[in-house]
Amino acid sequence: MTRILVVDDDPQILRAMRVNLRAREYDVATAADGTHALRQAGNWRPDLVVLDLGLPDIDGVEVIHGLRGWTQVPVIVLSGRAGSRDKIDALDAGADDYVTKPFDIEELIARIRAVTRRFVTEDSAPVVRVGGRLVDLAGKTVRPADEEAGEVHLTPTEWHLLEILLRNPGKLITQRQLLTEVWGPSYTRETNYLRQYMNQLRRKLEPDPTHPAHLLTEPGMGYRFAP
Repeated sequence: MTRILVVDDDPQILRAMRVNLRAREYDVATAADGTHALRQAGNWRPDLVVLDLGLPDIDGVEVIHGLRGWTQVPVIVLSGRAGSRDKIDALDAGADDYVTKPFDIEELIARIRAVTRRFVTEDSAPVVRVGGRLVDLAGKTVRPADEEAGEVHLTPTEWHLLEILLRNPGKLITQRQLLTEVWGPSYTRETNYLRQYMNQLRRKLEPDPTHPAHLLTEPGMGYRFAP
């Protein structure tokens, strides 16, 4: 069943979308602001996001940037902003389609079908080798690649952080992106969180945690995964 996350601060729209999408056998979750949307996306892993731009805490374009820091899940913007600049900003940030309010529900459903048809789901996520262990991003397991490596168990926060890095091999992920996605936009200054959790991941995954070969720090900027 296709999972759709609907993000809007209007409870009537959330209710209408929930009813109409479930009637068409979609699995639906909702969020009323950007912070909860990013957390919900990370925890629930929707197949598509329907996103309003005018959210009460952070702008919808920033939510798209937050998503694009770690996932290519399709995003359909559903907004009352009809200006071309708003559309360009949203599409440049990584939105896949843009629907202006007021909207026809049948047209929106058709666009959802069109976007999901051309999107290759991330459920076929790769198994990534990190040191002596194999990280299965779909099954969320870490198993030894050889007999010498022991079993590893990760916390939900460690999983979230690791998954962002492993899904973007070789790419610098900024401190702000990681903090926004894993902890929320009000934690963008808490770089000590990143240091603590990265140290934990290195102890669990790197052959030599004091000289990491895969989970690398770019001083003052962020982190990257080196395959």
